[in-house]
Amino acid sequence: MRCRCGDTCIRPISEALKDIELFYKPCKDCKTEKIKKFSPLAEQINLDEIDNDFGSCKCGKRHLDIVMSHVLKIMINEGIKDKKANLRNSCIPLVTPGYLTDSVPYLPKGSLVILSDKVDKKCAERIITEVREVRGVLKGDIRKTVGIKDSDSNPHVYELLAGCDLRCDIVQTPYGALGIYKYQREIHIEFPQVKSPKIEILEKALKDYDKPTVLDCTCGPGTLGIACLKANAQKVVFNDIWSPAIEITLINLEANGFPVKFSGSEKGLIASGDKFEVYNMDVRELTNYLDEKFDICIIDTFPGVDTIEFVEAGEKLGKKVVVV
Repeated sequence: MRCRCGDTCIRPISEALKDIELFYKPCKDCKTEKIKKFSPLAEQINLDEIDNDFGSCKCGKRHLDIVMSHVLKIMINEGIKDKKANLRNSCIPLVTPGYLTDSVPYLPKGSLVILSDKVDKKCAERIITEVREVRGVLKGDIRKTVGIKDSDSNPHVYELLAGCDLRCDIVQTPYGALGIYKYQREIHIEFPQVKSPKIEILEKALKDYDKPTVLDCTCGPGTLGIACLKANAQKVVFNDIWSPAIEITLINLEANGFPVKFSGSEKGLIASGDKFEVYNMDVRELTNYLDEKFDICIIDTFPGVDTIEFVEAGEKLGKKVVVV
């Protein structure tokens, strides 16, 4: 499982979960500066003092606010932000692995992807070079969801300016923790929660069955379908119209312990495994390729999307349609 960047960014989730609770924990020698997030950074700290040694510890971690101060300093120096800029209006920090912590994280090397609608390539490359915690810099507006809504829509993506944008979100489920990798320029951002509302809806649906057959017809990165496999579903069919979502679903299947076999089938099948199949098409076309009725059909669309056509297609393929 090689990352697009050519490095070994993708690991089996069983390895990634080892000592995960200590990943962002400070050691006894870690320190932080008391930085006011709504006050101009330049009025609190001499920007010339901020570098990789600023706030550093022998354990190799730095407080998130210190890392973001380092990033903001570079953006100010490059003219992306003015001298009155503060941490709240600098950029969006996306930690990896992404999971809910009970305190502000202390970041090791390569554990942060940042998103900004103002940054340019020169600034991004400088951030990657000078801030060891940052692994990737994206340009885009977080208010605009990346991906494609349906076959009648144009896709929207962020621009990767420097580094690698692969992240891993840790998703807690009743069937065990999942690790969900995402190329963040192409897969929508979801911030971690103590309990995922989508997983809770899925759990209620699965309780009515012993070993159900499941169609995840808008699978995205594969989260819900993989949760079904972990819940001992008899069979799961993954489908999404967005090709990057299918690419990352295959990675996530492998990473979570479900080996993938690629297919040369003319029936639209991309890949399969012992208990799953993967398709890449409009859900409305699936009826031409699947001749079975699933116990559960999962529909998970973008916020604000009218689900009527999705539900109508799902009812042709599933005995029970679950909209999450």
